[in-house]
Amino acid sequence: MRKIVTNLTTWVLLAIVAGILLGHFAPETAVRMEPLGKYFINVVKVFINPLIFLTITLGISGMGDLRKVGTVGGKALIYFEIVTTLALLIGIVVAHFIQPGYGVQAQTAGVDISKYTKSAANFTWWNFLRENLTLQVLVCSIFLGIGLNRYSGKANIIRLLARVSKYVFKALHGVMLLAPIGAFGGMAFTIGKYGVQTLLPLAKLMVSVYSTMAIFIFVVLMLILRRYKVNIFRYLNFIKEELLIVLGTSSSEAALPALMEKLEQMGCPKPVVGLVIPAGYSFNLDGTTIYLSMATIFLAQVYGIDLSLGQVLTIIGVLMVTSKGAAGVTGSGFVVLASTLSAVQVIPIEGLALLLGVDRFMSEARAITNFIGNGVATIFLANLEGEFDRDKMEEAFSTEVYEYEM
Repeated sequence: MRKIVTNLTTWVLLAIVAGILLGHFAPETAVRMEPLGKYFINVVKVFINPLIFLTITLGISGMGDLRKVGTVGGKALIYFEIVTTLALLIGIVVAHFIQPGYGVQAQTAGVDISKYTKSAANFTWWNFLRENLTLQVLVCSIFLGIGLNRYSGKANIIRLLARVSKYVFKALHGVMLLAPIGAFGGMAFTIGKYGVQTLLPLAKLMVSVYSTMAIFIFVVLMLILRRYKVNIFRYLNFIKEELLIVLGTSSSEAALPALMEKLEQMGCPKPVVGLVIPAGYSFNLDGTTIYLSMATIFLAQVYGIDLSLGQVLTIIGVLMVTSKGAAGVTGSGFVVLASTLSAVQVIPIEGLALLLGVDRFMSEARAITNFIGNGVATIFLANLEGEFDRDKMEEAFSTEVYEYEM
């Protein structure tokens, strides 16, 4: 009983329920809770780049064969492209057959979408790389790790970095105790500002997006893990605390450092975790890709545009490129969608206004799918390299771990 009371999962779940109730019954008060969720995410973000730096540097500096760094990186990029393209195709096919946009009235007058269209117009790959600090830290860490690997006097430096890593993770554990507050603030703000009633006109789209992401997780990702006899349900149970944090805050970043630690606990080697997770955060956004493809087809249906096969293939091609930049842009979903619509020049970009009211409610599905997808990618690649420790996985899965007790 004591473990249930002190378990972080219990408190995060209660916080989410409390946020929903406050948002529904006292929306004005709930909206003022926004800083709680925003500040929690900002604090966790502080840990992301230091942990990536320490994980990759320590991992590579201790590797015997440096050729594996390039091998893992190359295989990861191929995996990302295959899986996100599959997610993109699934989203388009489901939206085509379910037709969530037919019957929806395109009433977009008075809704300002200029900030998204301006950001889309200013988007370039150079800006994406220049502004994406995570990728910059990833690259610098790889080079430093390679340099340390070849340095004869690396022992003292590695000991120092290992000690720093220990204290950083210890500090992170302390911050994660605040997760219920962050989850409460994020959920209260969402329900309080937008209200459940905003979902009704676009309920079919909501159901379609959530159902498609569930299919992707429990069919595609499950089959990927089954290739190496890893049970997806046991894996999801193992990361349930992090999933609830993502659900409450609508941000996969809020639990990214904790996911890296959990993957190491369940048998993924440090170098693979360090390479795949930060790279996946920029290039393996399965949930975002599904949403973008379905939203594009949805808007075409709203405006009665009968897309030809050539136009659909063009949309697929454009989304394969634009979706990769989603993590480096503020308001990424709308900005990338605006970029796609501008490039295709078939669907009115004003249709973005239709999605503003429900986008926040679909961000949870995007974040959770992205989060699960990057964990699955790491497990798959660790197995592919023959470096996955199944004994550690069984120990992690069979033991109830309460890392963050209240």
